Amino acid sequence: MDQDNGPAAGAVDEFSLIADLFAPLTRGDPAARGLCDDAAFLPARPGWDTVLTVDAMVAGVHFLADDPPDLIARKLLRVNLSDLAAKGAAPVGALLAAAFPRDVTPDWLRAFAAGLGRDLAAFDLPLLGGDTVATPGPLTLSLTALGRVPAGQGLERRGARPGDELWVSGSIGDGALGLRAARGQLPALAAADVAFLADRYRLPQPRVALGPLLRGRAGAAMDISDGLVQDLGHLCRVSGVGARVEAARVPLSPPARRALAGGMVTLADLLCGGDDYELLFAAPAGAVAALAAAGDPPLTRIGTIVAGAGVSVVDQQGVTLPLTRGGWRHFRAAP
Repeated sequence: MDQDNGPAAGAVDEFSLIADLFAPLTRGDPAARGLCDDAAFLPARPGWDTVLTVDAMVAGVHFLADDPPDLIARKLLRVNLSDLAAKGAAPVGALLAAAFPRDVTPDWLRAFAAGLGRDLAAFDLPLLGGDTVATPGPLTLSLTALGRVPAGQGLERRGARPGDELWVSGSIGDGALGLRAARGQLPALAAADVAFLADRYRLPQPRVALGPLLRGRAGAAMDISDGLVQDLGHLCRVSGVGARVEAARVPLSPPARRALAGGMVTLADLLCGGDDYELLFAAPAGAVAALAAAGDPPLTRIGTIVAGAGVSVVDQQGVTLPLTRGGWRHFRAAP
């Protein structure tokens, strides 16, 4: 883990930070070299493809600046594991790059490392390396997750075909609602519902067990991070197809249904909001029936892949619903 960028924030010594808080997170994996080197040595596995994914998170953009540090760390890991699941890959390790503000406290860092360690242990992963620096700007974190999938069996966004069924795991819209809940913007909702939704925003559930089960069944897959409609549009564009989503089929959690019924949110907000980290996939008819019947996690067929281009969302009468926004984008054209 690199140590070449000056002292860490405040009175924290960078060498001690790595040795005391992050080296234990290697869980003894020899590839990490105890975080005493500036690179990891991951042995090759013949017959397997290595899958790599990286996500960055910035305070005030991907999480609230006052969110608990242990949950920030856990979300950072989980959003990357969600990407690996969408490729059908089993996770094998992670690398962390962290730009900590100069006023970060030792207690905050300890809580952050403890949260990361908790989830690394839960998902049976080692921390393999990374970098720590100080920054005058907001807390900025980046994690690279590594996974493996049998050679040639990884799932991609391309591969959807007209006639395929469209499926999602879990429930949709909780992430976007959860951000509002965490900000205190759903005062009319019951406290238990607010807590449920805020937890869905702060602590997504990566479908690491489901992803490998989709190998050989799904033709195309991705996770939902920027909104169902927008991410489905990405899948369709790469596959050269269109999609028809039946709004009534889209699974909503009970708290989301209550927020919708109470006029606190629109259906478009739920279909286009981000941070769900559920899996979206296209599969030939009947290919995932057995997985869906198992019910863990819940799988719901929401529509069909069609010839053409674009995504349409229709009501129970088959009327196309107008959606004025597609989903979250970091870079938007100026008005």
